Amino acid sequence: MSTRIVFMGTPDFAVPSLTALIDSDYELAAVVTQPDRPSGRGKRLTPPPVKTVAEAAGIEVLQPRTLKSPEAFATLAEFQPDLIVVAAFGQILRSNVLDLPPHGCINVHASLLPRWRGAAPVTAAILAGDAETGVTIMKMDEGLDTGPMIAKRAISITNDHTGGTLTTTLADLGAQLLIDTLPDWLLGKIEPQPQDNAQSTFAPRLDKQAGALDWSQPAAAIERKVRAFDPWPGTFTPGSKGPIKILNVAFAREVAAPPDSSSGTVFKQQRAVYVTTGDGVLQLITVQPAGKKAMPAEAWLNGQPELAGSQLGEWVA
Repeated sequence: MSTRIVFMGTPDFAVPSLTALIDSDYELAAVVTQPDRPSGRGKRLTPPPVKTVAEAAGIEVLQPRTLKSPEAFATLAEFQPDLIVVAAFGQILRSNVLDLPPHGCINVHASLLPRWRGAAPVTAAILAGDAETGVTIMKMDEGLDTGPMIAKRAISITNDHTGGTLTTTLADLGAQLLIDTLPDWLLGKIEPQPQDNAQSTFAPRLDKQAGALDWSQPAAAIERKVRAFDPWPGTFTPGSKGPIKILNVAFAREVAAPPDSSSGTVFKQQRAVYVTTGDGVLQLITVQPAGKKAMPAEAWLNGQPELAGSQLGEWVA
C-alpha cells in the first residue's frame, strides 16, 4: 500500500521538498499552504510558491487561515494521511494535527539543530559567522523547532554565500535528505535523537527595520549582515530622500582609514569607495539611492563628490 502524505509549506524554500515528493512513488494526497497575500507595488493578491507548484501538478491545495479551527482540522483529517511533511509552513501545529498521522509530522529545517531554531535560521548562521550550517529533519512536537532529530546533513558557509543563495542550496539539500530518509523512517528503522536544549540558539523573524546598518560595528560584521540580509530584508543607511540601500560590499583588509575618521566616514582611494567602520574598512561596491536604480558606488560618489569625507547617516543626500 502506498504511503499517503500531506505536505505543508509556503515559500520558495519548501518547493524542492514538494517537487521531490511529487516525483516520488509516495501518494501526495494534498498540500496545505498559507493564504494568498498582497505582493509587489500594486499589492496584487499573489499565491505562495508552493501553491503554484502543487496546482500545476494537479494536487489539491488547502489554504486555511489557521489550522486551529475545527473546520480546518476536519478537512485535513479527511485525507487520512499516514505522514505529514512540513517545510517552512509558517504555523505551529497543535497536538491534534501532530497526532493525526500514524508516522507523525516531520519537518525539514534549514539549520543544524538545536542551533538556530526559529524563523530566520539561514540569516542567523551567516550573521554569526558560522563556519557551517545544514538541514535537519526532525519529528515535530508542540514547541518551536524543539522536536527530536531524525537526520542531519551539513555544508560549509563560504564568503560568497548570501541569504538567498544559501537558502536555495539548503532547500535542495533538504529535499535530498528528505527522500533519502523517508524509507527508513516509514519502516521504523530510525530512533529520533533528542535535541540538547542547552546548546539551542534562536533566530527570530526579521522585519525591514532590521536592515539598518550600524557603522560603528566591525567591518567583518557589517559585511556579513549585507550578505545575510540579501535579498530580504536588505540593508540600508539613512538619507534625506529616503533609505540608501547597500547592496554589495567587501571587507577591505588592506585599506587603512583616513586619520581621525569617525565610523561611517566615506572616502575614495584609487577610484574605489570605502567607509570607515568601528573596526576596519569596508568597500562599497553597489548602492541604490532612494528613488534611483542600483549603481556602482563609484558612479554614486562621482555624482555627489561632496559626500567624500562625510558620514553615512549624518549627511544630506
